[in-house]
Amino acid sequence: MTTQGRDHIRWLRNSAPYINAHRGKTFVLMLGGAAAQHENFSTIIHDIALLNSLGVRLVVIHGSRLQIDQRLSNAGLETGFHDGMRITDHAALECVKDAAGSLRAQIEALLSMGLPNSPMQGASMRVCSGNFVTARPIGVVDGVDFHHTGRVRRIDAQGINRQLEDGAIVLLSPLGYSPTGEIFNLALQDIAVQCSAAINADKLVLFGEAAGIIDINGALIAQCKAGEINTISAIDAEQTQLLDTARQACLNGVERCHIISHADDCALLEELFTHDGSGTLVADDDFEKSRQANIDDVGGILELIEPLEQQGVLLKRSRELLEGEIGQFRVLVRDGRIIAAAALYPFKPDACGEIACIVSHPDYRGGQRGQRLLQELEHQARALGLARVFVLTTQTAHWFIEQGFVESGREALPGKKQSLYNLQRNSKVFFKAL
Repeated sequence: MTTQGRDHIRWLRNSAPYINAHRGKTFVLMLGGAAAQHENFSTIIHDIALLNSLGVRLVVIHGSRLQIDQRLSNAGLETGFHDGMRITDHAALECVKDAAGSLRAQIEALLSMGLPNSPMQGASMRVCSGNFVTARPIGVVDGVDFHHTGRVRRIDAQGINRQLEDGAIVLLSPLGYSPTGEIFNLALQDIAVQCSAAINADKLVLFGEAAGIIDINGALIAQCKAGEINTISAIDAEQTQLLDTARQACLNGVERCHIISHADDCALLEELFTHDGSGTLVADDDFEKSRQANIDDVGGILELIEPLEQQGVLLKRSRELLEGEIGQFRVLVRDGRIIAAAALYPFKPDACGEIACIVSHPDYRGGQRGQRLLQELEHQARALGLARVFVLTTQTAHWFIEQGFVESGREALPGKKQSLYNLQRNSKVFFKAL
């Protein structure tokens, strides 16, 4: 087998936990009209088919602004905008319906492919479109009559979920219908936010041109909290709009939003099936906050670890020692109270680091808080350029094995750590590659 073939197999193995985690979950994908015109669009369709085959419940929402502009231009028509929304008069509405209907049919056709020797072979997917979005007119704002431009009034969550339970992909166009039989031109972002909230989506994936959200220095922002969005200076109008859409979705109960590129043929799968992802993760503000520990946290950490020190689960640390090492710790805080803590001690010359003192308050165990802190410290270790992390444990070996650690000999420890090894405790050594 070639090296490339083995790399593919290893990637598949590493993605297995994500496959299991995503199975049965509901994802909403928002694709603008620009994505549909990009040469990578067919690859995105292939990836959507793959997600469907892996048991992910999918709602795909497409935009059509570029397609509408093209039809208006061909017809010699112009429309105005107010507050970023198109003013849709009767003539423009015909172009809107034509663009949205044509693009919907194109996507349905792509999702229906099953050509031999292609990623779609044997897919046999069912695509469902319909009047799932009830709309209302915007009306007159600031003296401007928006005519047939509307807002989402209601999402038929029961109808959408019925189709998802039947294994269908639900495809929504940027159109809404009123009880009076009218058609309204809707903002793609409005449908994405309202639909995600109504069906309790686990994720909202937003496609844009860039890899994610890029800061003013040109660096990718890998993740941020919804409450931090107002502090981010986006580099262009599209990124500002994507951030605002993610923030609105989080405020409406969607826990995770992902902003990725429609131009990268690996973006969707990399974001969903690898640890570091490809774009920007926007998470709902946690009721429990994770942060770097400071000197004021020493008392709270001691309160957590002292019972476990007495049981011999943790190595005893004096207040003085903890004060000197407080910069190595992360804490999880709930209502001002420290309920979990963990530490990372880097050994940079050996390209590895020690994960130590993972502890949760007895009242808050069982909520995967230890896993959360472990993942954050692993992310920190990667940022420091470390290739592996290790733990020394006497009573929690099985928990670390479940987190991907593998038992190793004491000789695998960095030389400095070997010299400090406590033979009397006889701790087991576990390593994990990052």
